[in-house]
Amino acid sequence: MSHLGPRVGIVAPSPAPSPFSIAVQFILTGIVWGSSFLFIAVALTGMTPAQVAGGRLLFGALALAAIVAIRRERLPRDRRVWGHLCVLSMSFCVVPFLLFAWAEQHVSSGLASIFNATTPIMTAIMAWAVFRVERLRVGQLIGIGVGIAGVVVIIAPGAVAAVGDSTIAQIALLGATACYGFSLAYMRRFLGDTGLSGIAFAFGYIGPAAAFMVLLSPFILAEPMQLTLPVVGSIVALGVLGTGIAYVWNQNTLRAWGPTRASTVTYITPVVGVALGILILGERISWNEPVGAAVVFVGILLVQQRIRLPRRVRT
Repeated sequence: MSHLGPRVGIVAPSPAPSPFSIAVQFILTGIVWGSSFLFIAVALTGMTPAQVAGGRLLFGALALAAIVAIRRERLPRDRRVWGHLCVLSMSFCVVPFLLFAWAEQHVSSGLASIFNATTPIMTAIMAWAVFRVERLRVGQLIGIGVGIAGVVVIIAPGAVAAVGDSTIAQIALLGATACYGFSLAYMRRFLGDTGLSGIAFAFGYIGPAAAFMVLLSPFILAEPMQLTLPVVGSIVALGVLGTGIAYVWNQNTLRAWGPTRASTVTYITPVVGVALGILILGERISWNEPVGAAVVFVGILLVQQRIRLPRRVRT
């Protein structure tokens, strides 16, 4: 997530931070998750996609483990809960992290951040069509259609010219956000009553994901790495901040503001991702990318019912 939206799960009560503190944490979450795509791009200059995914999970798990230990958070004891968390470790961490890292070898970090913004639309589709935990209104279904149209605007020009690595990479990015959507709906269907804090909940799936990648380390580390200072700094920041501390900030925002307001972090991350890609990496964007992103955002607003259709259309 990663450079993702708000996580699902029952959170334990704790002293409420001040409104100013929550606002700061919300902004920092958007900045960190938006920066994650830059960190991935820099890390790939010295590491393979599997090494990037494994490194971010390892450092993220270590950061969350430290927070869990310091705060003495309660971890689940039910085998059923751990089974569901292990499913999430694959669908919410390992697979999408690998897809994002692989795709950024062929597309810009800014474009990857734009595709990441489709997560709310993917979540709505999964929650409605796969897990049947939500009923969508006409306006929300129209929003899904608008979002898909925006994705077509982004992908179509390159695909019409030639179906190359860039087009396949963009499809892989959609696969990653589909994994996020599946996972968020899965949480709601099977893990809505764990009684865990948000931090313990996040550690419950990031920890097993990191352990899985460690088990694969003989294969992952078979490829040589060039551990320059930018590469090491990027992978540590990607793990500790993007896959660790930002989860804590996001959970605090979710508790204070609720899921609707907290989900607006989705609008910050692509702006940060695109800006950093242009300013630091010298990336360029084509006309269809911001236009398609704008159409996707309209679709998200419709799906989240921030824009409501006239009554006649709804009827």
